[in-house]
Amino acid sequence: MKKSLTIILLTFLFVACNKPAGELVGMGAKQSFNEAQPYGMVFIKRGSFMMGANDQSAIGAINDKSINVTVDAFWMDETEITNDKYKQFVVWVRDSIALRSLVMAGKDEYRMKFKNQTDDTSPESARLNWSAKSPWESKDEEVKEVLESFYYDGAKILGGKKQMNPNKLRYTYEWLNYDQAALPSNKFNVNTGAYPANAKVRVDSSFVDENGIIKNVTIERKLTSRRDLISSRIVNVYPDTIMWLRDFQFSYNDPKMRMYFSHPGFANYPVVGVTWEQCQAFCQWRTQLFNNAHAVGGQDYRLPTEAEWEYAARGGRRLGLYPWGGNYVRDGRGCFLANFKPMRGSYTDDTGATTMKVASFYPNDYGLFDMAGNVAEWTSSAYNVSGSTLVMDMNPNFQYSAKNSDSDVLKRKVIKGGSWKDIAYFLQCGVKTYEYQNESRPYVGFRCVRSYNGE
Repeated sequence: MKKSLTIILLTFLFVACNKPAGELVGMGAKQSFNEAQPYGMVFIKRGSFMMGANDQSAIGAINDKSINVTVDAFWMDETEITNDKYKQFVVWVRDSIALRSLVMAGKDEYRMKFKNQTDDTSPESARLNWSAKSPWESKDEEVKEVLESFYYDGAKILGGKKQMNPNKLRYTYEWLNYDQAALPSNKFNVNTGAYPANAKVRVDSSFVDENGIIKNVTIERKLTSRRDLISSRIVNVYPDTIMWLRDFQFSYNDPKMRMYFSHPGFANYPVVGVTWEQCQAFCQWRTQLFNNAHAVGGQDYRLPTEAEWEYAARGGRRLGLYPWGGNYVRDGRGCFLANFKPMRGSYTDDTGATTMKVASFYPNDYGLFDMAGNVAEWTSSAYNVSGSTLVMDMNPNFQYSAKNSDSDVLKRKVIKGGSWKDIAYFLQCGVKTYEYQNESRPYVGFRCVRSYNGE
């Protein structure tokens, strides 16, 4: 009996695996693919909702009309990107520049570290130990010169320690200008295998001039290959720490201004003082970090669209006013449900004054923390007061890839969620405002999303 069952099983497996010769059978890919959950992210299933403000404007503005839209599934960070997580990016950039400089100086012992930084699955194998010994005390003069170049020249400052010059921490990233490829005059001809003879594109480019200053320019060039659609930008990745003082003058924010990003006490606070362009750079680096560590790469990390952010904030509640679903900012015991500006400026009534540690309040029904208050969040969408009349109802996104030469009004990006300085109105899921993509604020942070591979 056992022998018969074995023969039957082997026959079944043989028939199942023996694909007919000369027939269309595909390349042998698995019938199903289950994507592993990205670390620290929450899965947001696809669905539909009413996108737009549910309440009249608190400032007398005319709200964009609400529309019913559908959003595909995606992954989203359960909290805003913290100082500690963003610092991993800053340290990677610092080590990358230092390792490249050391290799170019002929220090072959650093060549493997430099290779590991982009190829290896272990980031620790590419780290430089900056704390074991002060770089200016190195016995190797060339190493000393390279590492000291990251610090301010002159006398020791602030407690007798040399301070790192954040202007040295620069990252270059690239992106494809799909908006230029989609122009009717630039349509690729599949019959001839070429772009039209008159095809041209406007793209961004960056360079560092002789004085060490980053210059961003917009250039126009002939479109002959896909490579011509690529824009590039060089950004300083270190957050702006002066904005605490600049945006809130006549207040004593100096301690937080100096220490907010660097001090370990603020490690789990949301990173602020980052521009939309710095966030784009972070997303590109995070994608590279993931793909280098996995045989099968994932979708790019990116900023959420306005629709994705609002859909996730509602937590599956189709008409939820706030992320927690209710119509009020207090719970049944009278406690505030987010970090914002309660009443007439009693900031600490919600247990926080300015920013607070992420996840200090309960998550919404999707498991996402701080979708209201603490810091407002960047989205990838361009700001337009009548955006809902311009977008499709399937994965809507009013997107404009502003060029460096464009006017400021074209560089407005949607921010959502309200912050520690905002009144309750701005905490509503459907309310949006804007900030300029090249500006940084002490009340604007971000979180990433990643599209889901599959149904």
